[in-house]
Amino acid sequence: MTIFDTVPLDQLRRRTSAKWRAYPPDVLPLFVAEMDVPQAEPVVRALHDAVRTGDTGYPHGRELAEALAEFAARRWGWQPDAGASRLASDVMVGLVEALRLVTDPGDAVVINPPVYPPFRAFVEHAGRAVVTAPLGPDGRLDLEVLDRAFARARAHGARPAFLLCHPHNPTGTLHTAAELRAVGELAARHGVRVVADEIHAPLVPGAGRFVPTTTQIPDALALHSASKAFNLAGLRAAVIVPGPEAVADLARLPWVVGDGVMHLGVLAASVAYRECGSFLDEVLHGLAENQLLLARLLAEHLPDVGWSPPEATYLAWLDLRAVPAVRAGADPAGLLLDRGRVALMSGPTFGAEGAGFARLNLAASTSTLTQAVDRMARALAD
Repeated sequence: MTIFDTVPLDQLRRRTSAKWRAYPPDVLPLFVAEMDVPQAEPVVRALHDAVRTGDTGYPHGRELAEALAEFAARRWGWQPDAGASRLASDVMVGLVEALRLVTDPGDAVVINPPVYPPFRAFVEHAGRAVVTAPLGPDGRLDLEVLDRAFARARAHGARPAFLLCHPHNPTGTLHTAAELRAVGELAARHGVRVVADEIHAPLVPGAGRFVPTTTQIPDALALHSASKAFNLAGLRAAVIVPGPEAVADLARLPWVVGDGVMHLGVLAASVAYRECGSFLDEVLHGLAENQLLLARLLAEHLPDVGWSPPEATYLAWLDLRAVPAVRAGADPAGLLLDRGRVALMSGPTFGAEGAGFARLNLAASTSTLTQAVDRMARALAD
């Protein structure tokens, strides 16, 4: 038993978020990044007390930035500057606003597909061009490819940027300090600014260690949120953290960016960072166990499916290109939904490099994962 086995499926189906309403009830939803866990009790108490006392107004002060700084010091030995940090309503809004600070309309932003689909959509919506630097075959940053992409981005406009996903979604790659320093050197050479999405930073279940981008790239800006690690996606609040050489840039952030931050989100995230370390440890233990479980299930039932356990996140990036139906041109996620009633994220939504892949959410019960792989095996055997 892990924390993922504590909420029965019928109870989970009473939830009304997108995960549980996007598909009919006969579908196992393993697509969206929400965890099948009970909420941490300190968060429940804080929200209950806030609503009961009518504390449902607007956020004020530096509580969340200070709570993040305390959490980061305990977990990573890093003390971000709470006084220089700023709030945003969520990570994607914060990323766009950070990009607005360091780029101009029409400038290029480099991304590493396969990557979180909103990266491209939000960058384009912000009036910036997208330049791609695909990950290498090993799922890691390819520095030669990145070097060429930075050159193309600089040729496109005077103030290019690199939108880094760290840890990487969907592959679960955890960038090393050496890789981050190399990125920083390339970025400095080409005049590229780095903006990092670090939303999955607390979710490192193995022996790896998260290294904050701003500790290796001093003029970087990074986005943090408690939403993934503590299952608070619906309680919006994020923190933009500047590297020591980016403090002046972040100081120019318009005050309206923080206007959409939820007071209850700030309360929930602050309590999560300060009081829910044991909850996070249970999540990390459960993820390690689920990685072992999925490896065993795939080896037994779907040996043609390739997969390497992620270094971070609760996501599994499945390679189904060897499956006959997929070789014949079928999208694996569509096939598994139609035939197996299992909902995964389609690989091509992460970029053309995701063709033949699908993303599965590991933050589910033993029963759900076992049933999902059984359905997948039967669906792909037809």
